[in-house]
Amino acid sequence: MWFSVFFINGLIGAYAWALLKLVLPIIGFIGIVINIVVFIYGRIKRKKNHKRFVNFIVNLVLAFPILMTLNIIQLIYPSDIEYVKPSLTAKWPFGEETVVVWGGDSLEKNLIHVTWPSERWGYDLVMEPYDIGSKNNEDYGIWNKEVYSPVSGVVIAAYDDEKDIAPGSEDFLSLEGNHVYIKIDETDTYLLLNHLKQGSVTVKEGDRVVPGDVIGRIGNSGSTSEPHLHIHHQRQDPTKVLHPILAEGLPLYFDGINGNAMPEKGDIILPDPE
Repeated sequence: MWFSVFFINGLIGAYAWALLKLVLPIIGFIGIVINIVVFIYGRIKRKKNHKRFVNFIVNLVLAFPILMTLNIIQLIYPSDIEYVKPSLTAKWPFGEETVVVWGGDSLEKNLIHVTWPSERWGYDLVMEPYDIGSKNNEDYGIWNKEVYSPVSGVVIAAYDDEKDIAPGSEDFLSLEGNHVYIKIDETDTYLLLNHLKQGSVTVKEGDRVVPGDVIGRIGNSGSTSEPHLHIHHQRQDPTKVLHPILAEGLPLYFDGINGNAMPEKGDIILPDPE
């Protein structure tokens, strides 16, 4: 699995990464519990079993990646931006000043995304005021703002039936919440825009969109701490993968904005008024 992650990458690497971080730790913890129970039983019966110690160590190794899952050990998903193709250059999805809270190619600037293959170059975007601790969605600057299509393509999924939750709530129904997914004409890859407002999506499956078309408004649906837009670019059709994390993320750049084409955490983005 480690070989697949570091040397094969692609979808195989994404599956191997998920197994390492999510499945093997569960198996390892179950094995550790069983070994402890058997060890206690053996001590009561005054039996010695050196193989049990070896089994315990093996299960400890299997459980070890849980430290990566919890970001106690922070390890970037090893996908080199210089060699991953195709990349995408898109338009900014908003018409006014926006703040990047997570974005870029490093742990420091994009911790919440770079540790997972599907969101390797994902962004979380907000507007002032944000991170204010309010429980009311309406208090956040990005709430109910229009979201524009960043690309030309075909809508392959459009969903807005999920309720918007209070900021900081864990009462979400899905990870992505209300969303629009677009198959991109230029690359035949996919752009995902998540956490939209309930009832706000203005497109439907099969619609063609071009940059600047309104596709919905910002909400607070899905797994989210406050109103924001999550956006990322991936190779696989998100409607056909087994789970949202089981996909290969691809680089995403923007043109017509101030600053770097790949914005980073803390950047204040001003889109081209044209």
